[in-house]
Amino acid sequence: MGTMMSARTRSRGDHFEPSDSDPQEQRRLRGHLEQIDYTAFLSNREVIPQVMGLGANHTEPAAFQRLAVAAATARGRWIAEALRLTEQGHAVSTHDAERLVAMRTTYEELTEAYEGLRRMVERGYLPYRAAEKG
Repeated sequence: MGTMMSARTRSRGDHFEPSDSDPQEQRRLRGHLEQIDYTAFLSNREVIPQVMGLGANHTEPAAFQRLAVAAATARGRWIAEALRLTEQGHAVSTHDAERLVAMRTTYEELTEAYEGLRRMVERGYLPYRAAEKG
């Protein structure tokens, strides 16, 4: 199963589909693959909170807000710098372009981290506690 990388997203190819026409063999293989997927799920649910230092604690809305604000700030700085560099109508230097690449990379990494955290909650790897209304 290959991973294809685009400018901003990673997408998985389709799972292997056996060409064997024996329905019992196909069901048995699907059962094995489901067990493999479940093992990966349990591993992620056990390991990720520990690695993130959460233990039995929950991921809270504030964590998402911090990542969202950091990504928005990085995006704004990257675009503001690009606009500043092109104000005079001169060619952008290699040094300036490299700095823009670093700024864009920062934005993209923070965006990916936000999406990664969201996927961890969505898939049940991290417990989530919504903000209490009061």
